[in-house]
Parts: sequence; C-alpha cells; structure tokens
Amino acid sequence: MATLRVGTRGSRLALAQTQLVLDRLCVLHPQHEFRVERIATKGDVLSDAPLASIGRGVFVDAIEEALRGRRIDFAVHSAKDLPSQLDSDFELGAFLERADPRDALISHGVLLHDLPSGARVGTSSARRACQIRARRPDLEPVPMRGNVETRVRKLEAGDYDAVVLAVAGLARLSLETLVTEYFEPVDMIPCPGQGALALEIRAHDVEIARLVAPLAHAATTAAVVAERAFLARLGAWCTAPVGAHACCAPNDVVVLDAFVGAFDGRMVRGTRSGSSVRPQAVGAELADELLAAGGDAMLLEAAQIAGPAHA
Repeated sequence: MATLRVGTRGSRLALAQTQLVLDRLCVLHPQHEFRVERIATKGDVLSDAPLASIGRGVFVDAIEEALRGRRIDFAVHSAKDLPSQLDSDFELGAFLERADPRDALISHGVLLHDLPSGARVGTSSARRACQIRARRPDLEPVPMRGNVETRVRKLEAGDYDAVVLAVAGLARLSLETLVTEYFEPVDMIPCPGQGALALEIRAHDVEIARLVAPLAHAATTAAVVAERAFLARLGAWCTAPVGAHACCAPNDVVVLDAFVGAFDGRMVRGTRSGSSVRPQAVGAELADELLAAGGDAMLLEAAQIAGPAHA
C-alpha cells in the first residue's frame, strides 16, 4: 500500500478542506493511504502584514516549494489563493465542485444598508473594500488579517462593527449561523476561484494526475478557468480590487461577470458569455473590454498605492 503525502496550510479551514478531498480519494483509491503535511506559508508567518505588501502567492509559496522538492505528492488549495499563472513545473490536476461562492456580512444583526455612517467593516480584501465603498461610501473598510475564527473574535471584541467573509469557508467550519446577510454575486462579485478547491500537482506527473482526475467537476472547471483567465489577462495581482464570477448556462455556455476597481469604490464592470469549451477566451475578452473602458488606469493607480511590490 503506497502512502501519498498531501500538502496544505495548517489552519482549521485548510485542514477541513483537505479532509473533504481525502474522504473522496480514500473511496476512489482504497489501495492508498494519505498523510497530511501541514505547511506554513509566507501569508501565515507574516500574519500581521497587509497582504498587498507581501507579494505573489502568499498562501501557496512554501507549499509549492514542498511540491517541487518532492516532499509532498500533491497540494490542496483554496482556488482563490492561487496565482493566475502557475510556474511551468506545476499544473492543476482538478477543481472540485464549487461550494457557495458568495460573500457574507457578519455583524451584530445589522445589514450593510443599515450600518451607521462611519461603521468599521473588517476585510483583508481590496475587492470587497471597493464594492463596499461603491455601495456605502460613508463606511470605513478596515484591513483585517487572521483566520476565520480570529476575525470573528475581533468582531465580538468590538474591534469592528462588521466583517465580510466567504460563505464557503464559514460553511466548511459549520459557522453559517453567524451570517447576518448574504451578498449575491451580482451585488458583490466574488474573488476568482472563490468557493472552489484546487489540487496542484507537478507537471507531467501522470500517476498523480490520473489519481486526482476523477475529482474534477466540469462546470466548476470551466467557470474557474474563465475567472483565472480574466485575472491573468489583466496582469493583476491577487490582492488587487478585481472580482470575477462565472457560471455555466445551458447549451455549454459559460457566463462571466467581472469588474476592475479602485480603492475608493470606482469601478468598470461587464459581462461576457461564450463556449464552455473555450473558457479562457471568455475571460481574456472581458479583461480586454474592461481594460479599454478605464480599467487599465485603475489598476495602475491601485498598484501605485499598494507599493513597489505591485507597481
């Protein structure tokens, strides 16, 4: 019986997500044992630093080094944490069926619309901050780091009036009862890949590719590939004020809704549909459209504000 090593971050959410993957792999491949290797990434170690200041791949860097060094056989990631373009020695073996991609507000029972002027809304995401400012320019999005439980504790301690978190993460930790308000993707466009789990493998590793391939979900794959192609075409870093959400419609059509924004809430937004067989083209075409509509200037402005790592 072969033992395969699975790399992941060490947070409770990362471990819960990895267990979801292993539960399915154990059924598909009972001849194998799987051992979880917890790996601290740059984003975990620099837990107090703003994400935009750390650079590319903050939650995957050390995991990819372990994969490259053959200390693990494959990795489990939140798809939203992955850079839009992988190094040539890696590839994505599967995107599992996406969980709920929405964002949610957690507050003391008060909806976003009803928060008092000047209320402090905790979020580590420039994407969320931009969309909050677009809807409520009188609110104050405040940077927030830490895992899901830490962010909830900070809210309960009164450090913030509300926080915005991904529904998928809350659900995987059985914390949905904390949600005050769900934001539909049309109202707050999610991060590319949000809600999906991605399995990263070494390029040309035929054995591992075959092992994880049955976990791939076709509709999720088409949607996430379109979202990631949008981000890649923009040349934007993963913490830029950018959002993209795709879904598969009947007749093999993928529909992508996306925006490019500025830290002050300005944005350009658009929708494009195309063949789910060529989702990369859908993402790239919508990116070109939004760049031409003013998104290029917004990204340049955001990069200058974020600092030298992104300029």
